Amino acid sequence: MSNLDLTTRSLTTLAIDTSTASLTVAIVRDGRLVDTSLTFAERNHSVRIISEIKELLARNGIRGNEIDLIAVGQGPGSYTGVRIAVTAAKTLAWTWNKPLIGVSSLEALAFGACKALKPEGKAWIVPIMDARRGQVYSSRFEAISNSHGDTHWQMLDPDRIRMIADWAPELGELSMSRSDHVQEQKNDGLNEADICTVWFVGDIGVHTATIEQVRETYPQLEIYSCNLDAGAIGQLGERRFRLGERDEVHTFVPNYTQLTEAESKLLSASRGE
Repeated sequence: MSNLDLTTRSLTTLAIDTSTASLTVAIVRDGRLVDTSLTFAERNHSVRIISEIKELLARNGIRGNEIDLIAVGQGPGSYTGVRIAVTAAKTLAWTWNKPLIGVSSLEALAFGACKALKPEGKAWIVPIMDARRGQVYSSRFEAISNSHGDTHWQMLDPDRIRMIADWAPELGELSMSRSDHVQEQKNDGLNEADICTVWFVGDIGVHTATIEQVRETYPQLEIYSCNLDAGAIGQLGERRFRLGERDEVHTFVPNYTQLTEAESKLLSASRGE
């Protein structure tokens, strides 16, 4: 069956991510989460990933040849973490002769949080992954919900490594500027729906104090601690695939964004540099 046929019929997607401290795999069918697995044993990701996939498939009575699409978290994240899922996904895509789709792990983190939060009106969803030394992997997405329960989703800022002490107040100021602009366009002032709430989601942890301090100036900033679930990887991957997108298995590589000093040395050593 051609890939063109797959974009119009039912899809069963295997989704994988190891960009964070969790190893997560999921089965998604036509945008609906069928089953998911989430484990926390970062140093064992490479040991556990294949067995986790096998267990998930067996639990749902699905064989490898019944998978239509493989979606994988492409990063950003650490070199050691991200490459495990990418290597496994490429191997399975090649072995099973299935199409491969890479998804931003940050977007999946934000998308999953948005589905859980169900923000009303307009909100900015800002995923956070700790990158140490006050740095975070982050991006920014806009979610606009209507009265019918539909949500328009778009990226406003791409994946980058940022200093949280600069990033949080920058977004606070941007959201305040937006509210001021809306007020200028109206004669009756702002109402609650005009305020753009900024949700920092994901691996908040050590950055909570910094964000809380910024909230004293910008109260529209909110915090939601959550884990990345591969279900969001699968849902976003299916969206891309149905739009006719796909990635080449042989040339597909992780998005490391920026390697730590130790990881840079490890990568250089592995290349014999």
